[in-house]
Amino acid sequence: MLDPASLSDDQRWQIALAKDRRYDGAFVTGVHSTGIYCRPSCPARAPHRKNVRFYANGDAAEAAGLRACKRCSPNTQSAEEACVLAAIAAIREQGSQSLDQLSELTGYSPTHFQRLFKRTVGLSPAAFARALREERVKDALADGASVTDALYQAGYSAPSRFYNDTKDKLGMQASDWRDGGAGRQVHWRVIATSLGDMLVAASDKGVCCLSFNEGEEHLRARFPKADIVEANDDFAALFDQVVAAVEEPLSDASAIPLDVKGTAFQQRCWQALRKIPAGETRSYGEQAAMLGNPKASRAVGSANGANNIAVLIPCHRVIPASGGVGGYAYGPEIKAELLRREGAGEKELF
Repeated sequence: MLDPASLSDDQRWQIALAKDRRYDGAFVTGVHSTGIYCRPSCPARAPHRKNVRFYANGDAAEAAGLRACKRCSPNTQSAEEACVLAAIAAIREQGSQSLDQLSELTGYSPTHFQRLFKRTVGLSPAAFARALREERVKDALADGASVTDALYQAGYSAPSRFYNDTKDKLGMQASDWRDGGAGRQVHWRVIATSLGDMLVAASDKGVCCLSFNEGEEHLRARFPKADIVEANDDFAALFDQVVAAVEEPLSDASAIPLDVKGTAFQQRCWQALRKIPAGETRSYGEQAAMLGNPKASRAVGSANGANNIAVLIPCHRVIPASGGVGGYAYGPEIKAELLRREGAGEKELF
């Protein structure tokens, strides 16, 4: 969650589009075409941006001639909302807090507050704290820190704690951000499908690439330091599973192991993509809100574009809020066909 005191109007607009409940009480959205002001999470239809102004609170909005929305009651804040915001501030400033500590801070029982926090934020307090630490690792690496220094800067007491936190996340290893696949062997094959020629590649840990109308040269560009070899029969069963998942995208592909190279933010974006059910779509703003960072819709789009594993990490399920299927690395026709096969094509995508 961003610091509410330092939000820009563009950030407030993205928060309002995502209807992020965590910012209720941090500001209000004034809609001058209707003469009302709302909470950021107001369920009403989004207004046109040109009609919107942002105010610090209800008093400021009313001084500008607006009245409170009867649907979301923006001039009141529940005790529950205030407690969740206080807990988020404590976690951001002091790191992970035990449920007993948060219980003492908020006055709720540990069990009740755990449920309240997860309902509001979408993560447990512990998971929220871990996500913050992983983001800080990513930021430190982006600034040029070594892996070990980045882990300590982010608040991990030892590298092993980071590996324990992330060991089940799409095969992620901290060194994968920096080594280009050095020391890894990647097995590949081009397979004919109803969507065109499909490049599939896998390491000993799982599928690391799935793309359309690409060949070995693209694989070498993505993994410049890996040992790239043609797949033998040992990978036949795995590749058959991949083909089945592409030809029948409503089938459960969760059992197919993945080995994905990416930053902490990219990993979180790809995890969010895998939580979108087949047959449903999300906008980029909605995906950003799933990550707890509504302003990050552009960054989400970039992370989705860096996804090396089409279909299994379903970035095709994210479409523009304005309508249409939007961009896709392998062409809008393939994206539209995947959505059609999943049932989303029955909606008005064009």
